[in-house]
Amino acid sequence: MARRSTSSSTGSPTGPRNRTPQPVRIRRRTFGDFVKAFLAFIALLVLVVGVPGALAVEVGWPLPHGVPSLDWLQQEITVQTFLHVLTVIVWLAWAQFTACVLVEVKAALSGVGIPGRVPGAGPSQLLARQLVAALLLVGATAASLTPGLSQLGHSLEGNQKGTVAAAQQTPGLFAQQQEQAASTAAALAEQASHAASQADASGGTAKAGDTKYYRIQPPEGRHHDSLWEIAQRHLGDGRRYKEIYELNKDRIQPDGSRLSEASLIRPGWIMEMPGDAHGGELVENPDAHVSHEVRQQIHDYAKTGDHAQERRQGQHASGGGSGASHVSLPQQRPASDGDQEQQHATPAADSGSVSHSFGLPEALLGAPLLAAGLLGALGRRRRQALWQSAFGAVGGRRGMEPPTPTGDAQDVQDALLVGADPEGVRLLDRSLRGLAASLAAESRPLPLVYAAWLSNGDLHLQLAQPAGKPPAPWQVGQDQTFWMLARADAERYEEADTAAPYPGLVSLGTMDDSRLLLNLEAVPGIVSLSGREADRAAVFASVAAELATSGWSDRMTITLVGFGEDLTALAPNRLRHLDGIEALVETMEAETRQRRGALGAAGHDSVLTGRTGPAQHTRWAPHLVLLAAQPSADDANRLAELAADAGRLGIGYLVGAETGDLPGAAWEMEITPEGKLLAPLLGLELDAQLLPAVQQRAVVELFVEADPEHDPDGPATTPPFLVDISEQGRPAVYARLVGPYEIIGLDTPDGERSALLHEALALLLLHREGVHPRVLASALWPRGVTEDVRDALIERLRAWLGTDPDGTPRLGADATGRLTLAKSVVSDLDVLRSLYHEATQGKGVDSRVVRGRLLTDALVLVRGPLLADRPEGRYRWLTHEIVDAQLPLLVADIGLALSAFHLEKDRAEKAIEALNAALNSAPADERLWNELLRATHATGDTVRLRALAVDLLGRSGARGLPSRTEALLDELRATWRGGAAPAGCAWFR
Repeated sequence: MARRSTSSSTGSPTGPRNRTPQPVRIRRRTFGDFVKAFLAFIALLVLVVGVPGALAVEVGWPLPHGVPSLDWLQQEITVQTFLHVLTVIVWLAWAQFTACVLVEVKAALSGVGIPGRVPGAGPSQLLARQLVAALLLVGATAASLTPGLSQLGHSLEGNQKGTVAAAQQTPGLFAQQQEQAASTAAALAEQASHAASQADASGGTAKAGDTKYYRIQPPEGRHHDSLWEIAQRHLGDGRRYKEIYELNKDRIQPDGSRLSEASLIRPGWIMEMPGDAHGGELVENPDAHVSHEVRQQIHDYAKTGDHAQERRQGQHASGGGSGASHVSLPQQRPASDGDQEQQHATPAADSGSVSHSFGLPEALLGAPLLAAGLLGALGRRRRQALWQSAFGAVGGRRGMEPPTPTGDAQDVQDALLVGADPEGVRLLDRSLRGLAASLAAESRPLPLVYAAWLSNGDLHLQLAQPAGKPPAPWQVGQDQTFWMLARADAERYEEADTAAPYPGLVSLGTMDDSRLLLNLEAVPGIVSLSGREADRAAVFASVAAELATSGWSDRMTITLVGFGEDLTALAPNRLRHLDGIEALVETMEAETRQRRGALGAAGHDSVLTGRTGPAQHTRWAPHLVLLAAQPSADDANRLAELAADAGRLGIGYLVGAETGDLPGAAWEMEITPEGKLLAPLLGLELDAQLLPAVQQRAVVELFVEADPEHDPDGPATTPPFLVDISEQGRPAVYARLVGPYEIIGLDTPDGERSALLHEALALLLLHREGVHPRVLASALWPRGVTEDVRDALIERLRAWLGTDPDGTPRLGADATGRLTLAKSVVSDLDVLRSLYHEATQGKGVDSRVVRGRLLTDALVLVRGPLLADRPEGRYRWLTHEIVDAQLPLLVADIGLALSAFHLEKDRAEKAIEALNAALNSAPADERLWNELLRATHATGDTVRLRALAVDLLGRSGARGLPSRTEALLDELRATWRGGAAPAGCAWFR
């Protein structure tokens, strides 16, 4: 995705912007300034000195002078007692305010510009800050006491701390090596000895104006300056950090580097501010007597960036906000035409012009990786249920037809079909495994990855620190801490036999067109999430569901605490639920000790080195803890101690908090009621990926209903659509899907739309319950399509199918808007299901003759696999369906039932004929082969039986015979295992 330049004409309601740097105007002290300073001095004198003096004189010492006796507790509460209690409260308030004043004065004198926070003293500290600022405004050293450019030559000399990149001591997504920032310390210190904030008096490109500047402050403790906090203090809204970023991005800073990410700022850098910025830390009037070198420095800075370019082109800067911001995003290559097409490869888009969700939950439509994981896991669960039911009694088994979801579950299933991007999951998985395999081949360790960005089809990995040149086809990104893989290169990756290197990656949300995946197991500490409880729960549910079903991971343990007990149905082998924090702490203490010992014994410094070793597939699976409720202070401290070493152990912690203040939190995030995920110190403002409670319950319902163990004694399911198999039920339109695709009763459409119409009809025939228009569109156009194109196709399909004799269109819609076919439009699969159902649960139950005729008719319909001649590249939606598993099982059931029908009358040859016919469409069904052995054995032809056994053994290959087949051979010939003849032949002797 190419960077978008901001037009000079762009407006914004947030206030004016000075896009063209101008020399700051000299603001002289006025009489009003002196009055404000005098009043501030009086106020501080009264509050700091007068209040304690008055208390001492008027009230005296309020507390007892000795240890009170028990009788003191029984004394009557008098007015004097009440006054003493009130006096104690006033003394405490005075002490807190005095502490605030001392903190603010210290911060002003030190030049740090970021005062420490006095606990619980929000309003008091704000008042103290305003009074101190007003007092210092007219002081003799006011310029040096006000943080900004004018302080450089005064307050920092001799007070310069070791310089590090802003927001870096707390590990974050965009952490840089402290050595990188430290390398500029000398240059910054030299600049600090001169200081200035006035452009060259000769004019140059600037002229007198009110441009304001801010100088990034050095860190104090764990607190670092950030564009968010600067915008919060001086623009009144932290989200306006984008404006500061746009004003200063790519401009050369005093140390020679450039601002390329809003989260990566360094002490000593100069920031031009929007015109409406306010506050004492800003500089409008650099000292007039600064050195020529400093004036030249400001003059050079004013000429950098897009701002000067626009001025030279005669464009006038206008007030307004920035355009689309690329805060925290990796730099991306310009998109080619092919890439623009790939941008729509995520079916969740459906098109850029679709204006509404058409009744489907947007949370899943906008989560392509989560939707793909859930859809794949749901399909595997349903197939598992089918195969488990396959070994039940023949005929009328429960589980042959999965239950059709309704209500919210139906909407969620449709949203999964529309939103899922299985191709994106496949590419992500192959790219990461391919990278691991390449590094292992070069005997290089896996780099520590904090996050991944999926943007414009490309994959960007953000490394914790530079790791050298990446293996081809990976490339270095915007700097040494980014590795980038283009989508075209990712598509050339093959399956790699290596462990998943970064299974802890999980989607948090999107920024512009880029999706962020945070590597939870790499965080050196706790990730905290604050916000309303319901909003936090939606984030936790999304994270848990994606981790449980992600396609770029192998084994994993995910522990849920305080939420999500029902979510364990998604992946019982991965998800586990604990009732309380006490059990969690006990469990994690034991596992932390075990992992430390295992790493030491294996000689690894982290789980990453273990994942590229010989035991990569069996060890070092991550353990991710999701704790939704805020822990108590003691529990939080215990978790912080455990999390301190979690990054190298493959353990990650995501902990909910009512506020952002959580001990041991390395990364602090907040979810807003509007669905924004904010991490101000990291420069992140994402559209959060959520799984709200309603959708969570619906997803769980889909998985529970698909569970083969759910209600095993329930009634047998009925096909979703039964047709009249008598002569009177002859359909108007008949489609053959089992085998080559053929339609009887309709003219073949002309032109290129014929293939689309055939595919749309096939989808509708396989879903007689109805198909949502957006599901139809995402199936036919996986890369997205506009709403008008979709609707036009539906109208063509309706016209092609025509109407019944009574004038009713054969393509209609139900009450929910889903497209449905009339009963006069039938497929051979509908007939096949109906014949089998009637033979095993209808008229065939009471009539042997009817059962034999129905089963024979059903088997005749089977001409091969489903849609055998479908064109390459089309019908990709079949990968989401389970009909490819249902059809072989159905055919096998028909063959088994017909074989049993013939063997009842000792017609072994007829039984063998039926079984061979079924094997043509279900060659892997063990039940058919076993029944074929029995039927062949019933003929008494040992030569024929021997040939069948040899064929069966050859098909089994190195895996050997299934246990059921071995048991059958033991039953037919107990001595088959002995002798020296070739395997499988000794028992014929």
